[in-house]
Amino acid sequence: MTETKRDMGYFERYLTVWVALCIVAGILLGVYAPDFAKTLDGMSIDVNGAPVVSIPIAVCLFFMMYPIMVKIDFAEVVKAGKSLKPVTLTLLVNWAVKPFTMYAIAYLFLGVLFHQLIGAGAVDLVKMPFGLDLPVGSDYGSGTVVVNDGVKMLEVPLWRSYLAGCILLGVAPCTAMVLVWGYLAKGNAGHTLVMVAINSLVMLFLYGVIGGFLLGVGQLPVPWEALLLSISIYVALPLVAGYFSRKWIITHKGPVWFEQKFLHLLTPITIIALLLTLVLLFSFKGDVIIENPLTILWIAIPLAIQTILIFAITYLAAKLWGFSYENAAPSAMIGASNHFEVAIATAVMLFGLSSGAALATVVGVLIEVPLMLALVGFCKRTKNWFPHEAAAVDESRAAASPDKAQRTVGERDHAR
Repeated sequence: MTETKRDMGYFERYLTVWVALCIVAGILLGVYAPDFAKTLDGMSIDVNGAPVVSIPIAVCLFFMMYPIMVKIDFAEVVKAGKSLKPVTLTLLVNWAVKPFTMYAIAYLFLGVLFHQLIGAGAVDLVKMPFGLDLPVGSDYGSGTVVVNDGVKMLEVPLWRSYLAGCILLGVAPCTAMVLVWGYLAKGNAGHTLVMVAINSLVMLFLYGVIGGFLLGVGQLPVPWEALLLSISIYVALPLVAGYFSRKWIITHKGPVWFEQKFLHLLTPITIIALLLTLVLLFSFKGDVIIENPLTILWIAIPLAIQTILIFAITYLAAKLWGFSYENAAPSAMIGASNHFEVAIATAVMLFGLSSGAALATVVGVLIEVPLMLALVGFCKRTKNWFPHEAAAVDESRAAASPDKAQRTVGERDHAR
């Protein structure tokens, strides 16, 4: 696995600021140029007369995903399978725990505690499931088929649309930003990269299955064909492109050029693509935010609680399982963070650019940076709870041969 420079760059350091500015820009765009985003979203691939894939959004989201996938070294992923404890913990938390706690927490807050605040009678218009053609007035899940601007759509309770976005976030574990969080927490960079790669591969098989199941439990549209199409476009396509382009570049330019030049150039492209997508999303939801500015807060609260809960579960499990701090910190970060690129892409494809589900996934981006930075600080303050890799190695060597261990430590100190 290529170990890239793990420092927080200019774009990443101020990501929350850029996201906030995009919210303002998107709202202003929606107020003063309401047809602009609609025109861009109208540039789509249609199936049976219904828009399925927005071409501008698909292009932006490809450039969000590709830099993540091109970092994956499949040889290192195979080797990581031998480290059963870190891999097992990551997979269990991300796929057997996290999606279901997200559903429960989001349902509790959005469907019960904040129900009246969001609006008991508030509704949202979302796309009809791919390939489904029901008559107007028909019920599907918790929605009703209506016609909007000549297109059949589903009218669903607004809080359920927000719930859908939270579900899509909860079932999309970790992102490339985890590399930054792991570095700041002084974790094992190789372990972090491998876990991100493994999660990306597992996502190909479980994201649609678990996401579709939880959407169905929440009485929301379950567009299985669109879920599969979403995974193909937003995960499989950049994964394949990343694999072959990585192989070609390293062969022709060498690993040093790939690491120090190519990956460095991709970082701002990823963030710019993300920010452009956010401007479009908020240009559609500007009226909702202006009418009820606390909407973002209602969504942010369950997302923040979920993040802290999953971090605590993983961090405690790592301690009980005897992880070193260098592996425990990034393991907890991987579980706590969300792959918001895939979540945004899927929400836009399944429910539409103007849907509450898409807005909920964007709120996940908004809270990610400050919350994860706080958790990084917590890790650094509690690192004495865990053994450290260097200390553990020295102790094992000392037990086998005290003289040899002493020489090894002395040699390492001399090298420093």
